[in-house]
Amino acid sequence: MKTISLFLIGLLLLTGASAAVSAEKKEQTDSRIKELISKMTLEEKLGQMSQFDPGQLGGPENAKQAIKDGKVGSILNLVGASAVNDLQKVAVEESRLGIPLIIARDVIHGYQTIMPIPLGLAASWNAEVAEDAMAVAAAEAASEGIHWTFAPMIDVSRDPRWGRIAESCGEDTYLTSVMAKAMVKGFQGDDLSNPKTIAACAKHFVGYGAAEGGRDYNTTLIPEVQLRNDYLPPFKAAADAGVATFMSAFNDLNGVPTSGNEFTLKQILRQEWGYNGMVVSDWASIAEMIPHGYAANKKEAAERALTAGVDMEMASDCYVGNVQALLDEGKIDMATIDRYVTNILRLKFELGLFERPYTDEALAEKTILTEKHKEIAQQAASESFVLLQNKNEILPLSNEISSVAVIGPLADSPHDQMGTWVFDGKKENSVTPLTALTEKLGDAKVNFAKGLKISRTKSTEGFAEAVEAAEKSDVVLLFLGEESILSGEAHSLANLNLQGRQTELLEAVKATGRPVVLVIMAGRQLTIERELKLADAVLYTWHPGTMGGPAIADMLFGETVPSGKLPVTFPKTVGQIPIYYNHKNTGRPADYEQWTDINKIPAEATQHSLGNTSHYLDAGFEPLLPFGFGLSYSSFAYSNLELSSNTMGAEGAIEVSVDLKNTGKYEAAEVVQLYIRDRFGSVTRPVKQLKGYKKITLKPGETQKVSIVLKAKDLEFFNGKDYVVEAGDFDVWMGTNSKEGLHAEFSIN
Repeated sequence: MKTISLFLIGLLLLTGASAAVSAEKKEQTDSRIKELISKMTLEEKLGQMSQFDPGQLGGPENAKQAIKDGKVGSILNLVGASAVNDLQKVAVEESRLGIPLIIARDVIHGYQTIMPIPLGLAASWNAEVAEDAMAVAAAEAASEGIHWTFAPMIDVSRDPRWGRIAESCGEDTYLTSVMAKAMVKGFQGDDLSNPKTIAACAKHFVGYGAAEGGRDYNTTLIPEVQLRNDYLPPFKAAADAGVATFMSAFNDLNGVPTSGNEFTLKQILRQEWGYNGMVVSDWASIAEMIPHGYAANKKEAAERALTAGVDMEMASDCYVGNVQALLDEGKIDMATIDRYVTNILRLKFELGLFERPYTDEALAEKTILTEKHKEIAQQAASESFVLLQNKNEILPLSNEISSVAVIGPLADSPHDQMGTWVFDGKKENSVTPLTALTEKLGDAKVNFAKGLKISRTKSTEGFAEAVEAAEKSDVVLLFLGEESILSGEAHSLANLNLQGRQTELLEAVKATGRPVVLVIMAGRQLTIERELKLADAVLYTWHPGTMGGPAIADMLFGETVPSGKLPVTFPKTVGQIPIYYNHKNTGRPADYEQWTDINKIPAEATQHSLGNTSHYLDAGFEPLLPFGFGLSYSSFAYSNLELSSNTMGAEGAIEVSVDLKNTGKYEAAEVVQLYIRDRFGSVTRPVKQLKGYKKITLKPGETQKVSIVLKAKDLEFFNGKDYVVEAGDFDVWMGTNSKEGLHAEFSIN
């Protein structure tokens, strides 16, 4: 006990000393910032508040002159340590005040070692995987002089027509919040001044993922209750995790563009949350308030953005050209400008740029695409894969198989498997499924035919070769989906079926009588009801990144076991969108007893409400696949759902537990998911909400008690006036997805 006490005393002294050092460092930094600002001209202050691509400045030499004159505080889209150091030297050694540049880049899901798209990372339901993946991205980007990334994108996204759903963590607020914290930690580590970390950016603040009709940049109409309950929590989680920056979005939110929105940027972010980091606009989003119809000109746009609280303007020049006039007219004051410059300079100090402005130009070679990084990428890909179907347990395949047909436009497409928002990944570094399967099985066992040149090809001229490959093989591995260019920013789709003649290619190889394993690479959920019926097994791999091929090959042959779960609901048809698990109920909720199938309506039927429920006559009311769904090569049994208590107070907690048994033949991981329903509230509540989960690995026959603590605080919601925990009755489920689970009840009193 004495040893322990001495240890604790030492720890407390160390903690106190550390806090004192931290406070002293902050005081010194604040003092240096005040001194710098006292020396700065307005032009230099506006320079710090301006971010440009070198091309916008007229090329390298003009950029150098602008930097020397103090007109630029940040550069984006500059690649390579040598090029960065070249411009940084001008800022540090030739400008009047020697303030270093902050170099930014879209490093969304990897720099050169490309990870699965963020939607795929969310499908892992593994925060550690997401954190490790972003740490790799940060280290590689930092080795080439990048200090700041515009990620993570944590827009809750419920419309797969929206191309940027690929960058999101899906439809659920809780899962997105968990991933937001993990990604911020991955990028930033514990210390931003560490040369292997970069500043993260929580984007897009806020509501961008609810773009009307899934059309990018579109209007978003989100009532405040829904905004606060569904769309804001991931951003609050990022802020609490210490995210260095926020980005205001492109969209008009309830009539006010978010880059000029005082309610979200000033009231919520700054005042309610107490956030003191830096806010940057999205690309030209301040100037875009003019076509939005919210500002008459650049001067008015600058006034609205400055009043709302945007510290740095990206790409456009509203600030530079108009702040002097706004000051002269008294529409803004110098204290506001100084506050914004302070936020920017503080970030530069936190990144250690004043002490360490240059990047070691030999670092990249030792950092990028290391074996360790590729291992992390392969692990991330493997955990992101979701097994949607496995008829007759066709998977995993035996290594003793005599031959396989590898068919499809995405079987050997190194560029497309990297996915959207990949600026620096190189296709020559991607290992494709064809390459990995050939290495695993040998040339003699692999019969390859593309079938279609690309996913959008409408010609069937390659079908004959594909059918021939299938006929001389024991099994068909068919790689379909969408090219990377079909998802991402400004790549919305009205039709989510497989493009081109892909489904017909599936039908052609299926007609050979060979079993067909369908592997789908995509940036979003697709409408694949027809394909599920045709294929024997379906593995959804999203766009899996650099090491997607080996991860797929290992999983097909049982060296790894699927553990991914869907972070989004899969619709049967586009006409069901929006469809998501945590919807509200109607006064006439649909059920199978009252659902009327369009094919059962008699001719000339009397016009009436046909069952009085909320459903589509032709598509029903349920999705193709529910949120949280995902199969395994093994099987799991849930039993003995227990609650530590059936009641709790408004500040209490209960423990919810279940026995999970691996009843199959393989060691495997299962994501145990906890959902609740608040039956009655001062505003209507969703039919289900994810409130916790654990990913558990079990050996065959092993049973483990899985417990999740549910706090009353977890049940808090915004009711239009306040955040409240209301007394009442609740349902709770623990199970394998949002549709299936053991059920119990509890109450808050």
